[in-house]
Amino acid sequence: MTVRGREMDFLLVLLLVVFLALLAKAVRESLWGTPRSKTLADWATEHDLTFEGPRQEDFNKRFPDLKCLNEGHSQYARNVMGGTWSDLPIVAFDYRCINPEWRRESKERDFSAVIGRSPCPLKPLQIRLEDAFDKLDEFVGIEDIDFESAEFSRKFYVTAADKRWAYDIIHERMMEHLLAAPEFLLEFAGTHVIVWREEQLTPDGFEVALDHVAKIIDLIPDYVVEQQRGAAKGGPGKT
Repeated sequence: MTVRGREMDFLLVLLLVVFLALLAKAVRESLWGTPRSKTLADWATEHDLTFEGPRQEDFNKRFPDLKCLNEGHSQYARNVMGGTWSDLPIVAFDYRCINPEWRRESKERDFSAVIGRSPCPLKPLQIRLEDAFDKLDEFVGIEDIDFESAEFSRKFYVTAADKRWAYDIIHERMMEHLLAAPEFLLEFAGTHVIVWREEQLTPDGFEVALDHVAKIIDLIPDYVVEQQRGAAKGGPGKT
């Protein structure tokens, strides 16, 4: 076989690999939407929620303060459900993005999330489970925020620019709830609280997440709500 012939064979193989990769991606995205979309649409209807199945590539622009929705690139939401849950304005959805920095590795991320609207502006705060990498961070001097509850501090990794804010939000009853609740990642920012899990939630899973975010927002102390409302208006509550 001539050199030119080998080059042509290599090019054909390369084109075949690219085609198969694109085909696999298309099939994966198709399966991600159906029949899951039908199941979630039926569930949303049962709970008086709106439902939008098609992908929404500018979804993250609705929540510019939420870090978890604005990391990486190629983000889009799908199976977006909206309305109220326990009198709380909510949005629930599936999400996909490519994030080269998520948990120290580059990968495509699929997760399901629920966002609840807070009664007041919120300062940035993130809560997740501790892992082995966090122990290495502590070894080199990078530490999270610790609390009076040793059990809570061992289980959760908490970050916030304002430690006083973290202590105001994560009070004793909030810690008790988070320790007893199913495990979700959690972020406060803007006027929203988001909880999410690195998997596709079932309808029952969405109900658990919705109850979880509703309880978290209900546990925000009244004095914090008034303080933050005052700060937003530039009044005496400003800190």
